[in-house]
Amino acid sequence: MTGGAPPQRQARAVRLGPRSVAALLLVSAVGVAGFGWPFLAPPDASLNAHAQDAPWLFAGLLVLLVAVVAATISESGLGPKAVAMLGVLAAAGAALRPIGAGTAGLEPMFFLMVLSGRVLGPGFGFVLGSVTMFASALLTGGVGPWMPFQMLSMGWFTMGAGLLPGPDRLRGRAELLMLAAYGFLAAFAYGTVMNLAGWTFMNTLASDIAFDPDASVPDNLARFVAYCLATSLGWDGGRAAMTVVLTLTLGTTLLKALRRATRRAAFEAPVTFEESGEVSRPT
Repeated sequence: MTGGAPPQRQARAVRLGPRSVAALLLVSAVGVAGFGWPFLAPPDASLNAHAQDAPWLFAGLLVLLVAVVAATISESGLGPKAVAMLGVLAAAGAALRPIGAGTAGLEPMFFLMVLSGRVLGPGFGFVLGSVTMFASALLTGGVGPWMPFQMLSMGWFTMGAGLLPGPDRLRGRAELLMLAAYGFLAAFAYGTVMNLAGWTFMNTLASDIAFDPDASVPDNLARFVAYCLATSLGWDGGRAAMTVVLTLTLGTTLLKALRRATRRAAFEAPVTFEESGEVSRPT
């Protein structure tokens, strides 16, 4: 009795090597510090005296670190075919972002990032998310000190989809439900993380939910939760809802298209050399 054929192993555009993993961990560690420094520094730390300057310093550093990560992943095997697919998906994501921008957070690009990260893996996903956000910022004129934070957040968002379990076995409705659940939660996580990038710019005297460098960590945490509820809950909810709807309705078709394109591109096909049938002999 013979069993069914084993599931075909999913091709990945980028395999994370040791240097890529180290670079990703480094940029993520700096990103955590850049986003979370209001809760990491004690009230009497000298960093709080420069609350308005710190985000700018971290923004410049994040640009350099994201560039290092992209170069490292490229060095580890981002070939011409993967670069071409990266360009197509980044252009599609950048074009989708302005469609719903400004309308209750309805941004269809997020569902494309979830499915692309799922099919092409965490390494490709991180680069795709960062490049897509950079391209969309140029397209919409949204270039500013917040852009590196957006690039890093979208890189994490897309990379997370590539880290979900069961890429070679979990298919069909169960996979769509998992991706929809991830997209829902990650959409809120993205909005919450991005709130940290702008929250410290608020004037403490103008609002009682702004960051207060003289307050304790629990007090600032309460202020931040109130800030999120008051300013972005509806926006993040719209983004999460659209991601779920598009994933459940268009996910099957897009996943098949991405997997077919990845198989045909054969990113990881080994290079082989055929031996000549004739061997020259000295006369």
